[in-house]
Amino acid sequence: MMILNYPSKKELKENIGQELKYTETCTDWGFPAEFMTDGTFCGCNRPHDYRGTGKREFFATVTMQNSLISKVS
Repeated sequence: MMILNYPSKKELKENIGQELKYTETCTDWGFPAEFMTDGTFCGCNRPHDYRGTGKREFFATVTMQNSLISKVS
């Protein structure tokens, strides 16, 4: 699952119309990248080291259009 680099879902929503700040994790394991310039995907915030046991503070479905955030739910 893609890591969304925002401290809260509220802040992620405030960035609609901007480029997404994220960390791709699937490619570390040989899977295809999850990020799409146009489309919808899921992600979460992991406030601690992504290889550690950090608690995920939120999950979100992000819709991208023309490489910009167009919707967050």
